[in-house]
Amino acid sequence: MKSKVAVIPCAGYEIETVYEAVERGISLLGGWENFIKPEEKILLKPNLLNRADPEKAVTTHPSVFESVIRNLQSEGFRRLVYGDSPGHPGGVEKTADICGLKTVADRLEVPLADFTRSRTVEYVRGRTSKKFEICQGVLDSDGIVNICKMKTHQLERITGGVKNLFGCVHGMNKGAAHAKYPDAESFAQMLIDLNLLLKARLHIMDGVVAMEGNGPASGNPVNMNVILISADPVALDATFCRLVDLDPSTIPTVFYGGIFGLGRWREEEIEILGVDDLADYRNPRFDVSREKEYSGKWAFLSKLKAVGRKPVILKSKCIRCGACVQACPLEDKAVFFPDRGGEAAVTAGNREVPVYDYKKCIRCYCCQEMCPEKAIIVKRKLL
Repeated sequence: MKSKVAVIPCAGYEIETVYEAVERGISLLGGWENFIKPEEKILLKPNLLNRADPEKAVTTHPSVFESVIRNLQSEGFRRLVYGDSPGHPGGVEKTADICGLKTVADRLEVPLADFTRSRTVEYVRGRTSKKFEICQGVLDSDGIVNICKMKTHQLERITGGVKNLFGCVHGMNKGAAHAKYPDAESFAQMLIDLNLLLKARLHIMDGVVAMEGNGPASGNPVNMNVILISADPVALDATFCRLVDLDPSTIPTVFYGGIFGLGRWREEEIEILGVDDLADYRNPRFDVSREKEYSGKWAFLSKLKAVGRKPVILKSKCIRCGACVQACPLEDKAVFFPDRGGEAAVTAGNREVPVYDYKKCIRCYCCQEMCPEKAIIVKRKLL
């Protein structure tokens, strides 16, 4: 049986346009009742990576978030909550407020789930990870609707359906996971175990305005004018890949998602609904890494620090805020302030631009994700 992916054209974030696009996509997949029951408590899981204006394409756009809520409520689904564990310190409520989602949720009377507490959940079937520290709000829900964002990602190349559920892992445990699974392949395999544990009912991708280039937080907005919806996160992400002329087999979350049984990625295994020809919505100029690094005989390259990529701080843009130092998941920091003797703590006062010890750096790019000034880029060349 093929995995179905609804590809719905959506030219802009005008609320009724987005609402109709979401409604059409859900209808093509058989309606909400195919995925959830009215009596179930459903967690809406947007992408709330950090505090950013919606127009920057860092997070799920409020119009997509609102359209999903209104669609559900119009069909009688009232037990809705929302939440995420953002990378930025300060909590989900403040992040949701700045990103425009809290205003929507408050108006539509959708409460914030508990993402301040967590519990260790064993997953004996995991191939890479046997346990996860899951936010309490996730555990208190009967099911998840994943409302992800179409973006590039420096470690996994793209972030979409599979990667977005990482926000169900509590707080600093996400940094610990980067340290434990330092390369693209092992990190992807951990994400697949997480997806198999959580079993989100549906995945809705905001691709109206995507992010290309130095994603997932410092890239550039680009119009893709689509919303993708599927019960299969691997098929969803593979369709994203095909829209930007990216070979799905080179994406670790997609490649191993197929091997581990999370979903399907091969073209003949996916049925596209909503458009006659996917090629009509392609953007071959989409700025994303297309090198064959991660699958098949090239897998070993992702583990070699002497080859490939490294984070670099642009001194002219750096404001010396220390976000990169705080974001580094290593106890012995790979990025630090040289004028503080390598001290990780961020304190007031002038200081030099942080520097890297590339021998320690695990290339997780957490520093690049959390930089508020787009001052960290990833160079692709021999180190």
